[in-house]
Amino acid sequence: MPQDITVRELVQRLQTYDDDAVVRLAVSPDFPFAHHLGTLTEGLDDDGRRAVFLGDGGQQSYLPRPVAVALRWTTDTTAPQIRRRQVRATAR
Repeated sequence: MPQDITVRELVQRLQTYDDDAVVRLAVSPDFPFAHHLGTLTEGLDDDGRRAVFLGDGGQQSYLPRPVAVALRWTTDTTAPQIRRRQVRATAR
C-alpha cells in the first residue's frame, strides 16, 4: 500500500546517500525502467493537500536487476555458487 512521506522525511532519507550520486526514478515493477528526474513543482494532490511533484525527465535504461531485487519488484534468481569437492590424490 502506498505511503505518503513528507519533504522532511525524503531529505532525511536522501542524506544517508553519497552527495554526488545521481537520482533516478524506478518505475513500473512489471517492466522496470530507470528514469531521469525531471522538473520539480508544488501543487495540490487529489485530497487538497500541498504536494511536491517530481517530474519524469525521460527513460534512462532498464532498471538494474540488483535494484529491482532491492525494491522487492523481482526475486533474486542468480544461481547459487557451486563448491566443487576436492579430489585427493592417492599414492599407489
